[in-house]
Amino acid sequence: SVTSAYGEPITAEGGPRKIADPFDFGGGHVDPNSAADPGLLYDMSVADYVQFLCSSGYSSSAISRLTAKATTCGASGSVSDLNLPSITISNLKKTTIVARTVTNVGPVRSTYRVKVEAPPGVRVSVEPQTLSFNEKVKSLTFRVTFSPVHEIQ
Repeated sequence: SVTSAYGEPITAEGGPRKIADPFDFGGGHVDPNSAADPGLLYDMSVADYVQFLCSSGYSSSAISRLTAKATTCGASGSVSDLNLPSITISNLKKTTIVARTVTNVGPVRSTYRVKVEAPPGVRVSVEPQTLSFNEKVKSLTFRVTFSPVHEIQ
């Protein structure tokens, strides 16, 4: 949630007082009761974290020491490829597309619809805009497209 218990917008800490923006509130407030029943999971494996470390600039030898397994960083990916609910794009100069895969752990027949609140200066779209799960469909992938309002060449 990005609102207070009274339904008011969260304010930024420090001065000057202002309505919080995504850089102030990050992921918002955590509701621990909702965490017990998340609905969707963003699955990741050790290999996903290793690829993240490789794309973050860590050396193969440093990662090998950390994982206690021989690791070779191959073709570099992007730090934005880590399958998390949050998305990091360090310097948006051109259209960037990231994919996320989620697994339904809520009711078997569940439908989730997109709601986007794009930050100023960024266009955001999500495809598909609806994720529908059932007895046979337990995991789905969606793509998020970020475009600067004015692309930098």
